[in-house]
Amino acid sequence: MSEVTVADEATATPPSGKGLGTSPAHIADPRIRQEYQRAFVWAITIGAVALTVYLSSALLAIFGAMVFAAMIDGGARVLGRVLPIGRGWRVGIVLLATLIFLAWLGRFAGSTISQEAAQFPAIIQQQLTSLVAWARSQGFEISTDQINNLAGTMSSGLGTVTRAVGGIVGGLTTALLIAIIGIYISLEPKLYERGVAWMLPEEKRSGFYQTVKRMGYTMRRLMAGRLLGMAFEAAFTYVMLAWIAPLVVGAPVPMAALLAILTGLLAFVPNLGAIISGMLMVLVGFSGGVDMGVYTIVVYLLVQNFDGYIVVPMIAKKTVDLAPALVLAMQLIMGILFGLIGLLLADPLLAMIKVALERRAETNAEGEKSENMLQAAGGA
Repeated sequence: MSEVTVADEATATPPSGKGLGTSPAHIADPRIRQEYQRAFVWAITIGAVALTVYLSSALLAIFGAMVFAAMIDGGARVLGRVLPIGRGWRVGIVLLATLIFLAWLGRFAGSTISQEAAQFPAIIQQQLTSLVAWARSQGFEISTDQINNLAGTMSSGLGTVTRAVGGIVGGLTTALLIAIIGIYISLEPKLYERGVAWMLPEEKRSGFYQTVKRMGYTMRRLMAGRLLGMAFEAAFTYVMLAWIAPLVVGAPVPMAALLAILTGLLAFVPNLGAIISGMLMVLVGFSGGVDMGVYTIVVYLLVQNFDGYIVVPMIAKKTVDLAPALVLAMQLIMGILFGLIGLLLADPLLAMIKVALERRAETNAEGEKSENMLQAAGGA
């Protein structure tokens, strides 16, 4: 009878036929293992969402800086076509022009606009009184308390809009942080692209660069269309209300300058901005009579249709092409969660999500095509 050495015992196979290398936590059943992997993915996803919500304010400020950098980058690229100078100089020219415009706007707003804005509550109260009188003549029962509550609500709402517009210009700490980060990104965009790509696996970097390139192109086109639309709406509104109105209805529309600037600024927020500016324009227009009110309605329709069907499609619609209902839903969600800054950044964020999903679909399609070609070659 032969003796079994210690080495033989160490290398012997257990009676069950399974090796000793299997982990005690190993799940043999493939179905249970698949469910475990799925639960793990869901846990990671929920954790990532919770972390994103926790850091949402900081992340939104960083994204706002990227949007601002895209605006600066677009202006620098346009200057590069006519001025053979370095990128830093072109970025400096764009920033200087922006500061000059904001200084002019602040000075203009401090004199003319502030006086006109003080007339808004009185005009609203007057228009509401006229509207209620007409409603009562048609048989509707409206109490005085309801009138006062509605007037107070609209006055506070207009005050909120005015404060919000001022907050965009003077946005204190958050706006200053967004501007500083945006300037740094616009000066050396490739530096930050390489920094993010360095954290990715090497095989993912090529796709990342392509995605970032398309996102940058889309963002520049979107912002170019938005800024051009804002400038057009402000200029066209002022011309129609201050210069053309005396020829049509015999007098300029009151507060034409204020309405023009509000229309231009609110044009940055698609859909909702047009509704707010249109309501303000029509309210002020009817304060000058029925003819002037009808005229402001015509002006509003002309501005929105020309901008929506001619200006924006030429610049951005072919590149972005976002469904209006989807944009409204995104604005509603971002506005509720993050307030004014969320409302302003809802459209650019949705555009970037759309680009990322399109790139992912293209990558998956390319992978499936390569796999099918390999299978066909192997079968042959």
